[in-house]
Amino acid sequence: MTDNILVAKGMTKRFGGLVAVNSLDFEIPRNSIISLIGPNGAGKTTFFNCITGFYQIDEGELIFEGDIRLNGRSADEITRLGIARTFQNIRLFKNMSVIENIMVGQEPKLRSSWMGAIFGTPATRQEDEETEKEARRLLRFVGLRGKGDMMAQNLPYGDQRRLEIARALAGNPKLLLLDEPTAGMNPRETAETTVFIQRLRDELGVTVLLIEHDMRVVMGISERIIVIDYGEKIAEGLPREIQGNPRVIEAYLGRGAAAQATISVPA
Repeated sequence: MTDNILVAKGMTKRFGGLVAVNSLDFEIPRNSIISLIGPNGAGKTTFFNCITGFYQIDEGELIFEGDIRLNGRSADEITRLGIARTFQNIRLFKNMSVIENIMVGQEPKLRSSWMGAIFGTPATRQEDEETEKEARRLLRFVGLRGKGDMMAQNLPYGDQRRLEIARALAGNPKLLLLDEPTAGMNPRETAETTVFIQRLRDELGVTVLLIEHDMRVVMGISERIIVIDYGEKIAEGLPREIQGNPRVIEAYLGRGAAAQATISVPA
């Protein structure tokens, strides 16, 4: 029996008369790297927003860790349960330092009260020291050693992406949702980020679910791929099964191209 970290049953999200996600079923196995793909407007980011509590689903169920129902929970609650995310458009605290951005990411697991912060109690001081130590460990892990005191806005683009992932990791997530992690990167940065995503799973044991438009990344890194179009799942399978699927090709390229095209994969 597969050990699934996240399961959706009939997941549906509407905005007025628009059905953005339509009766979607899926399973995310623990310690896997799963990609969610689909043409622009397919409902991918809405899908992420529903999982993370930014939107509440209208029908169906989202089950985390076997028996935790996510329906009706706030984004803060879901973060504390162990689900973190990044965004398509980088959302850093640009006027804070790199190390401060990561420390903010640890807030869901901090125990000190506001009274302790005001009076500087020993427990609060110890927690502050532990928080900074963990932030510097994450800096090293994501390849930003020595850049902790820089302002986040002064980092190169690729490093800002890594910092956003480090901040998401600061809460010790079990499931990490990455929204277009290689968007805007050059080929070298894309290759480095692909290897880095694999390290998240292999070294930290984090399950990764990603939205990505770069098909070389998707086909090279994914264990399984879920394809949606107009909010509905149209295909799911191994990369080699998805690359030649006529419904997937039609969704991306149009019906006329589907008969003679395949989605390319790395050699």
